[in-house]
Amino acid sequence: MIHIRIITAEEAGPFIPDLCEVLSDCIQGGASLGFMLPFAPEDARSYWQDVLASVKRGHTILAVAQRDGKVVGTVQVGLAQKPNQPHRGDLMKLLVHRSARGLGLSRKLMQAVEDEAASRGRTILVLDTATGSDAEAIYPRLGWQRAGVIPDYALWPQGGFCDTTFFYKRIA
Repeated sequence: MIHIRIITAEEAGPFIPDLCEVLSDCIQGGASLGFMLPFAPEDARSYWQDVLASVKRGHTILAVAQRDGKVVGTVQVGLAQKPNQPHRGDLMKLLVHRSARGLGLSRKLMQAVEDEAASRGRTILVLDTATGSDAEAIYPRLGWQRAGVIPDYALWPQGGFCDTTFFYKRIA
């Protein structure tokens, strides 16, 4: 059974080991997420602690997908804090463990955070993803518009430059 929900920082504490495993699995699978190989689940702990601090401050929305009580997917929206951007959010780290792909979790996670972001006054979301990646193909199917590509924007986790595609979506 799959369950998608927005969680608070207090609720997320017990999920940290699962979140670490999901992030590590995606990086091991070649996803360009800001980290380099080798990357073990324990390497992700400080990252998730920072995310939870941001959730607690009200600066980040965090959604999780659970299968049989275990977190197998997650996504975040960073809520822009600049005075001239109260309407914008940054979609970050759409992650689905390789063992849970093909179950529609990306679509369900995205819908949950888009709805939550809209309820918090956001009208447009932006994201970036590795050009040519499996992730890049997901976003147009979910109604996101391609804005452009920046060459050599980041590195793949195994090394080597990675172009990055930017997308946006109006949600309200």
